[in-house]
Amino acid sequence: MATSRIVALLAVVPLLPFVLILLLQLGLRALGWHLQANTKERKEAIVRRVEAERAAVTEHQRSQEAEDGWEKIEKSGTAENGHPVPDDWNGVVGFFHPFCNAGGGGERVLWAAIAATQRRWPNAICAVYTGDHDIERGAVVAAVRNRFDIALQEHSLVFLYLSRRNFVLASNYPYLTLLGQSLGSLVLAYDAFQLLVPDTFIDTMGYAFAVAFCKYLFPKVPTAAYVHYPTISTDMLESLDDTTGDRGIHSGAGKGLKGTGKRYYWHAFAKLYGFVGRQIDVVMCNSTWTQGHIRQLWKPKKASSSFATIIYPPCPVEELEKKIDLTPEGEKQRGNTVLYIAQFRPEKNHSLILRAFAKFYHATKDKPKLVLIGSVRSSTPDERHVYNLRLEARELKVQDATTFICDAPFSVILDHLRTSSIGTNGMYAEHFGIGNVEGLAAGLVPVVHNSGGPKLDIVVPFQGLPIGFLADTDDDYAAAYARVAAMSAQERLEMRLRGRASTKRFTEEAFARKWVAEMETLVGMQKSR
Repeated sequence: MATSRIVALLAVVPLLPFVLILLLQLGLRALGWHLQANTKERKEAIVRRVEAERAAVTEHQRSQEAEDGWEKIEKSGTAENGHPVPDDWNGVVGFFHPFCNAGGGGERVLWAAIAATQRRWPNAICAVYTGDHDIERGAVVAAVRNRFDIALQEHSLVFLYLSRRNFVLASNYPYLTLLGQSLGSLVLAYDAFQLLVPDTFIDTMGYAFAVAFCKYLFPKVPTAAYVHYPTISTDMLESLDDTTGDRGIHSGAGKGLKGTGKRYYWHAFAKLYGFVGRQIDVVMCNSTWTQGHIRQLWKPKKASSSFATIIYPPCPVEELEKKIDLTPEGEKQRGNTVLYIAQFRPEKNHSLILRAFAKFYHATKDKPKLVLIGSVRSSTPDERHVYNLRLEARELKVQDATTFICDAPFSVILDHLRTSSIGTNGMYAEHFGIGNVEGLAAGLVPVVHNSGGPKLDIVVPFQGLPIGFLADTDDDYAAAYARVAAMSAQERLEMRLRGRASTKRFTEEAFARKWVAEMETLVGMQKSR
């Protein structure tokens, strides 16, 4: 009798993992039903408020009988042939962007995505989950218009204020930072769903764990992720064995006992990250480099060429074209100046550019200049980093030819874009590099790192002709700088014009068109479910 019980127990043991997984799934579903029930009244109240504001806006437009900015947005929900869009979807789109007021490239993507969604579905509601409690809707709409020249439909924009954003701050996890922030995003996502359960849920900051959590809580809510940079990449894993020191801040970190531990931890996290990513319905990437890593790590169950679509970030190409003329007269205003616009952080590898510039500077009679422009986060190591770079410039004997500009306003940046000749970038495996696009649109000849987005997407031949140069080492960079300086004014101008023409791929219009196509998929899924 005892033997038969033991045999029966051993037969059940292999099933225990599946039973536990099933219980976990049922538990998450029950939690999801609870959250939907608890937030139902708030959702209905938000819908009523937006409908009332929309009616007021419509009435105001009719009384004015004029076509102002909001009227254009209301009327823009039309098909390409000018006929009204047959599908007037009015669901709630939840945008998970806890740091929406940062004002960087990621935020430009967020606001451009919301503007495109509002134009296509004027009756939809765009709800932004944010931890920025000091923002007010009208002020944000005005700031987005002034900073990014993006017009938002104010009455259908809703902010939901998160209270647990500290759970995703890297400073809270001195060890196992990747895992800590990822698990912290689950807490923040739960905070978001306690406020509102949307009809579709989109992460635009890189919190894949939060999106997968949504999927398990609410299976009928379509999910999407716009990936700026994978949380972990195969390049990061490979950098552990690098000996050059130029493959990111983790170069050579795989040595010794500590390095071995980091290696096992990173590989284990990469597998977990892949599992999480496979739960997301629609995946969008900002570059070919990001797409390659996401496809390799997430590996969907049904491989498809449409998985992880590339949607380039919207860049202010048209604005720079208007403000900077590329003419023979304009060429005379440009000096022999190398310009590097990037945050003052170790991963941007300013040191590589300093070493390269020093070799270029000391090898030519026509002494060039180097201008480094970037933001510096207060109360962070950034300030110490700038100090160390200044010391390095002095050691390289180029301090008099090197200018550091911290937290420059756009007007100052614009002046340097207009008067510099070369735009450079030293970061290894830059995921995209919007600064490189801006440099091309402004007419700079790019000399950038032979990796990542600059190599695969930006500094690529246009109509069969080169628009810039790629480099790996300081010798490569120095040689490329010298090559640009040796060109005739006409040759440089022709390259500048080709570079500008190539940036049409990165306009806000191109972004909006592709974004709406992916949103169509999400809306279709939501309606079918």
